[in-house]
Amino acid sequence: MPWTAICEGAGKHHNEDLIAVHEQDGVTDILVIDGATSLAERDYIDTEEGDVAWFARQFAAELHKILSPNATQDALVEQAIDATRAAWLAHTEKAEIPHYAHPIAALSWSRIFHHAGSDELHLYCLGDCKTLLRGADGEVRDLDPWINPQEGVLQREISAMQAKGVSDPAERRALLTPLLKRRREEQNTALAPSILCLYPQGSFAVRKSVLRIAPRSTLLSMTDGFYRLSDPYELYSPAKLIAACAALGLGAMLAELRAAEAASAVKGGLMVKAADDASAVLWVSSATAFVRTRASV
Repeated sequence: MPWTAICEGAGKHHNEDLIAVHEQDGVTDILVIDGATSLAERDYIDTEEGDVAWFARQFAAELHKILSPNATQDALVEQAIDATRAAWLAHTEKAEIPHYAHPIAALSWSRIFHHAGSDELHLYCLGDCKTLLRGADGEVRDLDPWINPQEGVLQREISAMQAKGVSDPAERRALLTPLLKRRREEQNTALAPSILCLYPQGSFAVRKSVLRIAPRSTLLSMTDGFYRLSDPYELYSPAKLIAACAALGLGAMLAELRAAEAASAVKGGLMVKAADDASAVLWVSSATAFVRTRASV
């Protein structure tokens, strides 16, 4: 198999992550979407899975409809968001929804063009998903070494709470909610949004890169929930993480993650959420053109 994937919610009933892999002649599209936990007092569209999960599914479906090797990723994302917003408005046009209640998500989109001798990767990143590449020579590169500045703010707030004896995750989250809502409002009204949102006021502040991939290279694209194995738990360096995923499988790594989350929660770790949705795709380059069409969502 050229790729494997895993996508699991932290709880039994909600999963705001989404993995989609689309293979067409000559192109593989790998989408990793991490919906931000809702701060709304209610769901306006999907009362079972939640509006954030709806947003991730709807965007992925709209993007799949228009995927074309000849269109830029910027143009395709804008078209898919326009269609997603139209669907949102069709369900919510009479509702007064505060900015903090609008769903947002992180997105890592690896668009791989297959050539006879090598593959060409076009990476499109919004938010804090993580993408690692191990070359045929064993060298591991972080293709988007971006650090979310908000994480430092939250860590300081949680540290202050710990100093005051506040260790219960639910109590922490309640105290953090005003801060989180202000941040969500900023994200949803930004002139150049750094995340995927319904009402971008300008072009997305996307981080993009293009590089050639040699045969037998391995790509690991994941949400920050899955990357907890490396940061903050430090169970694996990036190089050892991609090696372990390839050797042991994504299922075994997810089980180890859940055990680490449980142990951290007992110790009162500096995390807003004791457990997080976790998703990853492991893809191996064969540097041969695909002649079939397949999709997995």
